[in-house]
Amino acid sequence: MSNKFRLGVLGSGKGSNFVAIADAVAAGKIPAEVAVVLSDVEGAGILSHALERKIPARFVPPGKFRTKLDEEAEREFVKILHEAKVDLIVLAGFMRVLKGDFLRAFEGRIVNIHPSLLPSFPGLEAWKQALDHGVKVTGCTVHFVDAGVDAGPIIAQQTVPVLENDTAESLHSRIHAAEHDLYPKCVAAMARGEISVAGRKVIWRKP
Repeated sequence: MSNKFRLGVLGSGKGSNFVAIADAVAAGKIPAEVAVVLSDVEGAGILSHALERKIPARFVPPGKFRTKLDEEAEREFVKILHEAKVDLIVLAGFMRVLKGDFLRAFEGRIVNIHPSLLPSFPGLEAWKQALDHGVKVTGCTVHFVDAGVDAGPIIAQQTVPVLENDTAESLHSRIHAAEHDLYPKCVAAMARGEISVAGRKVIWRKP
């Protein structure tokens, strides 16, 4: 068993943020390895991307609920992640809210990226919310995951200007590009032990 920092990645969709992280790992920019990729969606693109890279990848049936994992699914996710000996869980477009037992099993070790400058525009389709509100600047936020929706301590943010002629699609595309830059940098900092949390405040220790 390698003693490298080990990542477990959860995703429900195409997996573009996972690809950015996996490519950064492969390039030596993140001192870690992706131990396992799990999805609640059978045939999700993220699973294909993982298998192409020879990374263990599995579909885990989510159970009967639409927005969260049922108890059996939650136990299975936790079991697989424990067996893979993951140090950090990276949510990459995982569309289910994680609940108590899962959060307790990996307390302080789950991160997510959200397509807005939190605490503005939590929840779904944040880029559309930004456009509808007429803000001039939005962006993306990497944060720790807690029991709230997009409410955990903020690790880092990157701004994206809202242009006069933006559509929801064009704005979302530029936010995605910012995500693919910011998320690997934050995961790398966590793998190097440069990030700690004091209450709600995230402290970066430069090497």
